[in-house]
Amino acid sequence: MSIAHSPTAPGSATRRLVKAEITLSVRDKVGPIWGVVCPLVVLIILGSVPALREPVEPGSTLAVFDVYVPVLVLFNLAILALTALPNTLAGYRESGVLRRMRTTPVGPVRLLAAQLVANLCIALAAMVLFLAVAWAGFGVRLPQNAAGFAVSWVLAALALMAMGLLVTALVPGRGAASAVGTVLFFPLMFFAGLWVPVAQMPPLLQDISRFTPLGAGMRAFQDAYLGQFPSAVPLLTLAAYAVGCALVAVRGFRWE
Repeated sequence: MSIAHSPTAPGSATRRLVKAEITLSVRDKVGPIWGVVCPLVVLIILGSVPALREPVEPGSTLAVFDVYVPVLVLFNLAILALTALPNTLAGYRESGVLRRMRTTPVGPVRLLAAQLVANLCIALAAMVLFLAVAWAGFGVRLPQNAAGFAVSWVLAALALMAMGLLVTALVPGRGAASAVGTVLFFPLMFFAGLWVPVAQMPPLLQDISRFTPLGAGMRAFQDAYLGQFPSAVPLLTLAAYAVGCALVAVRGFRWE
């Protein structure tokens, strides 16, 4: 008597693929170094600068460094999404891994979803560690509206990861992925206020910032830090980037 074996459930296959991607990311050290170690080093360096520990204005309990922490949280996400993630899948394409996977039932949606979930797990661990070090090591206040911050972080992470997947889907190899990721990274971080606070930008640049993923993320984070639930505009902006970039990434995905 023969026993019929049922095919592996799609959900089970996706879970195994996610687990494999997390294992490979940790082993390859690209994700942990770029997404965890690098932003943490930047946090510690900036937190150790005496001038950044001064109040924003006389009598204020808010230090200059406190203002930069939400920007650094976005820096954490951006460097992982636009550097580590594209390099991984572009490397798969260069080495022929994707060509071999094309003959399996994996499909672009499942492959990109596995990359998304794996990198979100790394990003979540990095964010928790980042805020813990900022709070315990430098006395930085945590967001006063935890729910608002959580929603903002998830949407910002999805928007940036989807942008990284879009780069991954279209570029041919690691070199191109690094170049495109870098070209995107610096302007996006500028509009998040890394070098010049958004409030000090000219009106035109402030308007542009509101509709960039990191500019919208920064506005949402600031609301959450001040105890307010973020307004609809930045959240909808982030959601639009997440959905739009993900759809284009799936449709334009190239196996080789």
